[in-house]
Amino acid sequence: MYSTWFLLLLTLIYASSFVDRIFLSVVGQAVKLEMNLSDAELGVLGGLAFSVFYSALGIPMARLAERYSRVMLISLSIAAWSAMTALCGTAGGFWHLLVYRLGVGIGEAGSTPTAHALIADQFPEGRRATALALYAFGPPIGVLAGAIGGGWAAQHFGWRHAFFAVGLPGIALAVLAWLTLREPRHAQVDAAPPTAVPPLRSVVHLLMSSRTFVQMLLGTVIGAFAQYGINLFLPVYLARVYGMGLAQAGMVFGLIVGVGGIAGNALGGYLSDALGARDKRWYAWVPAIGTLLGFPLAAMAFTLSDWRLAVPLLLGCTIMLNVWNGPTFSIVQGLVTPRMRATASAFVFLLMNLVGQGLGPTTVGLLSDRFAASLVKGGGYQATCHASAAGAQGHAAAGAVSQACTQAAASGLRYALLLMSVVLVWSAWHYFSAARHIDRR
Repeated sequence: MYSTWFLLLLTLIYASSFVDRIFLSVVGQAVKLEMNLSDAELGVLGGLAFSVFYSALGIPMARLAERYSRVMLISLSIAAWSAMTALCGTAGGFWHLLVYRLGVGIGEAGSTPTAHALIADQFPEGRRATALALYAFGPPIGVLAGAIGGGWAAQHFGWRHAFFAVGLPGIALAVLAWLTLREPRHAQVDAAPPTAVPPLRSVVHLLMSSRTFVQMLLGTVIGAFAQYGINLFLPVYLARVYGMGLAQAGMVFGLIVGVGGIAGNALGGYLSDALGARDKRWYAWVPAIGTLLGFPLAAMAFTLSDWRLAVPLLLGCTIMLNVWNGPTFSIVQGLVTPRMRATASAFVFLLMNLVGQGLGPTTVGLLSDRFAASLVKGGGYQATCHASAAGAQGHAAAGAVSQACTQAAASGLRYALLLMSVVLVWSAWHYFSAARHIDRR
């Protein structure tokens, strides 16, 4: 019974972190119009601003988790990121939002690797991939809650009040974690004094000496680069290309990423544990096949002009792109000893989030601006279209210039997301390469 509550609460905490992490993308179009931002600036706020401290502090936080109370660290982290998310609603401009997003990243740095270590100690190897995959329900649940509920709140009460609504409930989760969670009764962990924690260089050397780990890491990092870039601009794409309002775009985005993420994580965890019992290479083949199948689904979706045809393809793509989590972290946790587990996950998240969430959305934003600029006759896209958007704020856009800018912005983002989907093939290749180094037994 406690194991069920243990995993459920950690999953809800992970969901809360993702509500706060992705909510800026849900209200991105409204923030862009009010603050007159470029797509590149949106990409920085949605990706790099969060990931720079989240990635950099992940390993130091994990080292603390190896030595001290992991429950206390998670509780403090939840309170910190929730408060910083709420403060985003008070931002007066780009730089205010940037600082608050940095704060969200600092808070979340202490959560996920620490939770991975707790889960790996709580569940045995034969159930670990499934447990980690169930924990990975957190992001899609968070996306569902943040996109649908937050999108509705933003449309009816404004994006600033919506930030308060999604940020403050995390404080209650922090209290629950502090009062109800306990360290797993794992003999090796309980018996090891803080001085017995292996040094960071030993953990990194152990991981990087494994060819399986290196190839799984490359597949994960490259896949995250593409997937984060696509996902964090998806609500903006739905609004810009298909003319959806905040509530509708949030609902569709939540269904794609939320339902697709839940189904993909469940499928990946179940298949890898079931098939891996006969042949361990399935722990790499499952994410390889899923990522490879995701590419044509994404590419087709971004060529369609009817959202009713594109959305089912994006849902199928999201399912395929989320089968990687359980098997990947099961391999990682199986390579290290209990006192290395938080650090091992933090090392993966360091690269996955810095390259994936940090550079993925930023790259999409830069590509979108570049493609859009090339589609405006006579050049001067930034000056002409930003001035047009600022002048049109608060009333219907009119005139040839405004129409040309709107079409260029929509097409530019479409081309950027199409180009990003090709990267998925590269990711799949590394997962297939990892399988060659895994002993089938």
